[in-house]
Amino acid sequence: MKPYARFLRTAAAAVGAVFLAGAAVAADDLPGKGVVVQPLKSSIAEETFQTLLVVKALERLGYEVKPIKEIEYAAGHVAIANGDATFLADHWDPLHVDFYTRAGGAEKIYREGVFSSGALQGYLIDKKTAEAHGITNLGQLKDPKIAKLFDSNDDGKADLTGCTPGWGCEKVIEHQLDAFDLRSTVTHNQGSYSAIIADTIARHKQGKPILYYTWTPYWVSGVLVPGKDVVWLNVPFSSLPGERKDVDTALPDGSNYGFQANVQRIVANLAWAKANPAAAKLFSVMKLSANDISAQNLKMRDGEDSAKDIERHADAWIRAHQKTFDGWVETARKAATS
Repeated sequence: MKPYARFLRTAAAAVGAVFLAGAAVAADDLPGKGVVVQPLKSSIAEETFQTLLVVKALERLGYEVKPIKEIEYAAGHVAIANGDATFLADHWDPLHVDFYTRAGGAEKIYREGVFSSGALQGYLIDKKTAEAHGITNLGQLKDPKIAKLFDSNDDGKADLTGCTPGWGCEKVIEHQLDAFDLRSTVTHNQGSYSAIIADTIARHKQGKPILYYTWTPYWVSGVLVPGKDVVWLNVPFSSLPGERKDVDTALPDGSNYGFQANVQRIVANLAWAKANPAAAKLFSVMKLSANDISAQNLKMRDGEDSAKDIERHADAWIRAHQKTFDGWVETARKAATS
């Protein structure tokens, strides 16, 4: 072979090697390329924000993410376990433990890391009525005279703004109405939570007593501020349904609101997570503060609730926390090559 021809062949081989290396780098940068993702969320509109943050991170990794599907928690856990959907960004642990277990638990569902912590739930009443009548405990509503203070439809029973069927919290409330012997004095009003809590807030503005269930992080506690407008009620004793029947719900400060403190986790189909280590790592490292969730939720309550608004909120959060967001993506990317 002539020296010149040998040089051309060697140069071509070198260029080819560089090209292949570049292709490998590109593939590593987009470990999700060609992989379809189906996100889920419940009927709670405010869950869209944190779900979108996960979606945008997945898209940075090259995943093809379909529009978010709405489904209630019990069915959503089953869909994820069966591989009919990919992930849910709002699994409440331990509130949703029964949904998780019945769907197959750790054998079918990936659940690593904590997406958001410090979530509380429980019963509250307006501060004015609490102070005027010395009400500090839900058990006091066994007294028909106390219960009647919160009667909004003149049937003699307290009206509790409760939990939408299918969310999990409704099972706790129903269980506790029996456990605390409140069936004859308290009515658990259910339906669209956004509608019935709006009515509750309107009643408060009119100076009327209110009794309601809520959770944090959520916008309600930005409107009805605990300690200022309303107060948390303790419960007579710990009592939960299902697998958590023996759990102590008392908080470290001695308060007992009847619900365990929860964390929110991202859950995903286990087989899919194993096949997609970048996404699995992403799900485990993403962390969002409860205050950031509440702040965005309050914007939605104040009218910024369109799809474009929520998308803008998510993009604004990413810009404000760009280093953190990029860190999640880079950590996930590295997991694909380790």
